[in-house]
Amino acid sequence: MVDLSKASVTPEEIMYSLKKEMHLKGICQKVLYQRVISKAAEERGITVTPEDVQAQADEIRYANRLEKAAETLAWLADQMVTAEDWEAGISDRLLAQKLAESLFYKHVEKSFAQNRLDFEQVLVYQILVDSEEIAQELFYQIEEGEISFYEAAHFYDIDPERQRRCGYEGKLPRWSFKPEIAAVIFSVQPGEVTHPLHTEQGYHLFLVEEFIRAELTEEKSKEILQGMFQEWLNTEVNYMIHSETSTINTGE
Repeated sequence: MVDLSKASVTPEEIMYSLKKEMHLKGICQKVLYQRVISKAAEERGITVTPEDVQAQADEIRYANRLEKAAETLAWLADQMVTAEDWEAGISDRLLAQKLAESLFYKHVEKSFAQNRLDFEQVLVYQILVDSEEIAQELFYQIEEGEISFYEAAHFYDIDPERQRRCGYEGKLPRWSFKPEIAAVIFSVQPGEVTHPLHTEQGYHLFLVEEFIRAELTEEKSKEILQGMFQEWLNTEVNYMIHSETSTINTGE
């Protein structure tokens, strides 16, 4: 492993590298997000205490098996950041988390209830072929027991990786399918194979193994909360950019 802690790299070189690797936009976006978060948190009196930061830092140290202060400092030096930089980053993340909870936590259950169908999942297998005739023939052969769905997927699917998995796709949420495809998949019984379904990819056969009911777990709550917060952040950043642009154009 290369030790970069004492490397001499200029800000100009870093900037140029970010541009070349197409990462600059993402960094700028994060800076703007933080501006919005800091302003909104200040307006609402939301703060992060030193105790909050210390508790989070201890969790990170534990996860990285950094039992001694010297080990933590060595780890930070290897990451080319100071302890102050690290704590500032922790503080920013905690502030974003507190703001998100303040703004949207009370709306999570309602959002889940309104979009419950989107959170349903299905354990599913798939066969994809490029011919309607082949898809129809495979459907009849599977229905008649001449070949199993898994064998058909292994021998006929156009995707080599799915062939190796014998058609296994795993647990997928309803929203990962096009609405017309989802409507068919979620209308069959477990163990039933769908009729061939046509998309721009080709002709699909699906075998449903199990339907998984939507439940508002802690993980799902966090996912919904983060989605609502991210949507809000994007809107606020766009508004901020538009406002700044308008001010410049009008000379105010």
